[in-house]
Amino acid sequence: MIFAIMFALWRFSEIITLIPIMGMLAYFVHTYLAANIMTPTHILVLFIVSVLALAWSVGTLFSYHRSAANARFVAAVDLALVGALIAAVYQLRFAARADCARVVAAPDWRLAVDASCAMRKACFALGIVNCVLFAATAVMAWVHGAHQARSDARREVVVERGGGSSYGRRRSVSAGRSGLRTPSAKSLPYVSTNDWEQPLHFL
Repeated sequence: MIFAIMFALWRFSEIITLIPIMGMLAYFVHTYLAANIMTPTHILVLFIVSVLALAWSVGTLFSYHRSAANARFVAAVDLALVGALIAAVYQLRFAARADCARVVAAPDWRLAVDASCAMRKACFALGIVNCVLFAATAVMAWVHGAHQARSDARREVVVERGGGSSYGRRRSVSAGRSGLRTPSAKSLPYVSTNDWEQPLHFL
């Protein structure tokens, strides 16, 4: 139960942080396509990874029972997504040093923000956050899978022992019943080997 709650909370956090990444990068992809310009690698890679990660997060959240049964597979896919997110964030690393805001001097003194630069920096930060989130869910799923494997092994041992004892009891009961039906040796008359040719006289 604790694993189910923690897993659902972390998956929900991943979905919440992946939706802005996908939305902002979709805006960039649409802008470049409308201008008939090839989309830059640092945008395209993170966009593809965020779409795949979002689909995986939604699927494992709403099909939790299957995810719990295949916890180690879920952990492996989450680790793969961590690696993909790290590669995508590395492609966008220049956004960390970008200065997206500046102060406009008199007479109107205002703060001018470059929206394109700010969205790239936000995607970079949210990508790092998702690296941590997916690493956490991978560890949780792997631990849950190991615990479930140990529980299944214990259950199989208990079932085997119970089946063996019941089989032994059935054998003892059947042997007892057959013994009741078999006449004992004491009830048979004793016949000497020297008297085979003489008629038997039972007392």
